[in-house]
Amino acid sequence: MKTLVTGLSFLALVLTNTGCKSLFSSETTRSRTPWTNFIEAQAAFDKVTPHQTTLAQLKELGFDPEATPNLKVLTYLDLINRFLPNASVRMEDLQPDVRRCIETKDACHAYELELHINDAKRYGNLPLDILGFKRKTHVTGWHFKALFILKDNLVAYKLRSGEPLVDRYEKRIKPLGPLQDLEGALGGMSRRFM
Repeated sequence: MKTLVTGLSFLALVLTNTGCKSLFSSETTRSRTPWTNFIEAQAAFDKVTPHQTTLAQLKELGFDPEATPNLKVLTYLDLINRFLPNASVRMEDLQPDVRRCIETKDACHAYELELHINDAKRYGNLPLDILGFKRKTHVTGWHFKALFILKDNLVAYKLRSGEPLVDRYEKRIKPLGPLQDLEGALGGMSRRFM
């Protein structure tokens, strides 16, 4: 009983000195990148000109798999999976530079960069959040994705996508709180014993 009273006293002391807001969990996801924001990444991407930018110039712009973290090297087989995902997309439907690259096989490769910069901060009712009944999260950040196809050490094609400004609110409600997580575990156990 003395331990419980001590624990509750400590919790009350923490709450009065820090406030509930500072007790909410937060999460940060950061891809290592030479660029601090979407605009900088976009500016580097815009300096690449297909059929003019060499592999050496591409590396100088920051797209170097040996120096830039999170930059993937793709083969023509990876490109087939990306550009021809099913039978409804035919080789003739592809952009001509992409098609030529896939047809030349080993003379072609690609670089793919995917950056995710996210900050997730929880807010709302702290007891409901801790017990898992109701969790509200505010997510901010940016995402950037670039693909460069190289043929004979020259950029043949480039493609970019992303979200310059991520700002969304997420709400997760579990009416049974922590008991709802047990439902899946108990269901899995009952299947194992049948």
